[in-house]
Amino acid sequence: MITRSVASVDSLTWQEQLAGSIRDLKELLHLLELNSFKADTFESGTLLKESLLDQALAANQDFPLRVPMAYLQRIKKGDINDPLLLQILPLKEELSGAPGYTADPLSEQIANPIPGLIHKYHGRVLLIVSPNCAINCRYCFRRHFPYQDNKPGRDEWQQALDYIAGDDSITEVIYSGGDPLAASDKQLLWLTEEIVQIKHVKRLRVHTRLPIVIPDRITDHCLHWLTSTDLLTSLVIHSNHPNELDSHVGSALKKLANAGVTLLNQTVLLSGINDSVETLQALSEKLFQMDVLPYYIHQLDKVKGAAHFEVTDQRAKQLITKLTAQLPGYLVPKLVREMPGHPNKVPLL
Repeated sequence: MITRSVASVDSLTWQEQLAGSIRDLKELLHLLELNSFKADTFESGTLLKESLLDQALAANQDFPLRVPMAYLQRIKKGDINDPLLLQILPLKEELSGAPGYTADPLSEQIANPIPGLIHKYHGRVLLIVSPNCAINCRYCFRRHFPYQDNKPGRDEWQQALDYIAGDDSITEVIYSGGDPLAASDKQLLWLTEEIVQIKHVKRLRVHTRLPIVIPDRITDHCLHWLTSTDLLTSLVIHSNHPNELDSHVGSALKKLANAGVTLLNQTVLLSGINDSVETLQALSEKLFQMDVLPYYIHQLDKVKGAAHFEVTDQRAKQLITKLTAQLPGYLVPKLVREMPGHPNKVPLL
């Protein structure tokens, strides 16, 4: 039985908010007043009206719904085209195959030499700190990643630490996932203190969506492990639309900036969500107000199930060209694509 409402989460800890994320499609549609919405579908050449729930159930089996209440609060009720809703709602389009779309679009499995570690680029390695996310974004390039093979316990992390220690070309460690901030601060403090002992590592980078979807995640304990070592620390958030950036998010980001953490943002260009100059400009300006610099705007990674989000390269370049004419250069993110086997992100302009 549905008992919750889209109400304040101020009294809940970030852990409680994470555990209480919406996972039931019926509950989601009820909370957003979309349970009576019917969409067009075709069967045997006949146009039918099919419930949104019926359309979403099959896609949900492939990649389950997950969205925290703090994020849900920012979605407009009754609006099937809300740009935040479209990022998290399972759709039947995900089940349509598309040429070039695969389960491992970045060939990460061949760059995964030991559990929990991915080494794709010279000078830096990525650690799968947590297999879990606070939110399941429908375009996620790791929606099919073998997390079951990349969940090292504390003792098993020693293999990854030894790998890093044995390669003095590695100067930066990147926490990723899943979402690394889904791990406990106790675990993150331990891992960071272990990395500090490796003298050739100078920088720590954290890629996370949690400050956007559950801003209460930025606690004093979180700030402590981020800032209590000699590592140069940056945090790359992931925001795709200005509607994601409410005052609660702004407060969390200000805490990070005031603590001396360098803040960057990366955006995925998504059809029907942020593929307009007006949206991208508003996003860059709002990010800067919150002490975050636009960093990358990614062309979609061609992961199976996400083809309906694709924006052509031609359209993407037009958007960035127009954005460059509207904004100072430091507010224009670099348009890039990640390509397997390349030593870096590939600029498209």
